[in-house]
Amino acid sequence: MKNLNFKRTYLLGLTFVAVLQSCSKDTDSLEQQTEVAEAQELAISEAFENELYECGYVDGNWSSTAYLSSSIGTSSETNFMQTQNSKIAAVWGRPAVPLSFVKDNSNPNSTYNAISYGSGKIYYGEAIYNAAKAQGQIANVMILAHEFAHQLQFTYGYPSKNESTARAAELEADGMAGYYLRRPNGYNKTSFSQIATAYEFAASIGDNNTTSPGHHGRSYQRRSAVRLGFLLGAYDLNAASFDYNFFYYYNGVLNGSYKQEKSEYFNAELDKYIRSYAKELQKISNGEMSDEEYFNLD
Repeated sequence: MKNLNFKRTYLLGLTFVAVLQSCSKDTDSLEQQTEVAEAQELAISEAFENELYECGYVDGNWSSTAYLSSSIGTSSETNFMQTQNSKIAAVWGRPAVPLSFVKDNSNPNSTYNAISYGSGKIYYGEAIYNAAKAQGQIANVMILAHEFAHQLQFTYGYPSKNESTARAAELEADGMAGYYLRRPNGYNKTSFSQIATAYEFAASIGDNNTTSPGHHGRSYQRRSAVRLGFLLGAYDLNAASFDYNFFYYYNGVLNGSYKQEKSEYFNAELDKYIRSYAKELQKISNGEMSDEEYFNLD
């Protein structure tokens, strides 16, 4: 039997050299590249894989001087983010998607963003990471859970409610983040007051331009979305049942605008539980709840 592992290592070595060339613009011949690859074929380690990131143009969503990195902050911080990435995916019964970090030494503020791509990856900016960390790492968990929610939407074609802007998708992602923060197999926060401040940081990145295609929802709408997601976190839901229940209560029952048909995902016990918070949710979604009240919800 042929040694397939040897071939795989050899090809990885070639890939490593090719990627470095795209950053350094070296012009070695193919023969020289092959010699280097053969010399490194047994040394494709984690250190080499990390170096693959530390170079190159990212894409049009980021500054021309930005680059990808496999690390953020200290090694323990990097491990924390990667562990959370895997846990968030597991809560939804999905494999984790690649999580990379974007840095820009020339213009650090240009990385104040986090983007979920339809191709199945998440890029997380260093500037937004550092700003969120100042509020406690739970703020970064909130943002990461929100971005992974978009991966669920890409995979399953959610949200089931369509609007002329991105609001429905963004509010559902807020709700899914709130859901993850409560789940026992997620971030396991049993009191909403433990996550409210962190969510305020995430919501501050939004906007009030209601006609913009990328509109995320007004601040009080985002507040009500994450609160509803947190309440739904009292129950074990898959992505389909979350999508149904989120919009059933957020857009239908609570504002009384229409009555939806009950689907296979309707749960009488859950319905009774959510309706017990109906007045509170309406107060939040109408912008009538004060910051103090919101931050002290149970």
